[in-house]
Amino acid sequence: MLENVERELMLLSRHQVLARRERDPERLERSAYLLLSRIDTQGPMSIGQLAEAFGLDTSTVNRQTAALLRCGLAERVADPDGGMARKLRITAEGARRLAGDREVNQSCLARVVADWSPEEVRELEDVLVRLNRSAEALEGRHWPRTEDDAARAACHPQAAQESAAPASPDSTNPAPRAPAL
Repeated sequence: MLENVERELMLLSRHQVLARRERDPERLERSAYLLLSRIDTQGPMSIGQLAEAFGLDTSTVNRQTAALLRCGLAERVADPDGGMARKLRITAEGARRLAGDREVNQSCLARVVADWSPEEVRELEDVLVRLNRSAEALEGRHWPRTEDDAARAACHPQAAQESAAPASPDSTNPAPRAPAL
């Protein structure tokens, strides 16, 4: 059974209909897409936090984030929580490019599942979330999801309101956020 699952995951990763980066110079490279997605979801992060989140060496993340900075997709900011390390925040250009890539990705997925029922699409989503959460649990690295925040807010509305309030003068002008998947 796992033999078939492994094969299908391998085949899924090779389908070009889901990733047409080579034809559009505006498309983000895979590492940029992943880093910007994490920063967009979690908010400003230090290189150390990004390295820990992805299980990578800080020198690798440093090179990847340097490319984001050079392209104007991210910027260094003071730690909004008052820490010593500078953090990376997505810029308006980074948010625009990330949103554009997400739109293309979702459009490609829509073509793939065009003849599926909404129930089948929901079932696929549920299985993929479960698969990813199981892998995250084994690695000890959780990827924050917007639905996690929504569930927390539903259970603890007062805590959600307090965490949404600006914590410092810098947070009154947050970077634009790309829409969540």
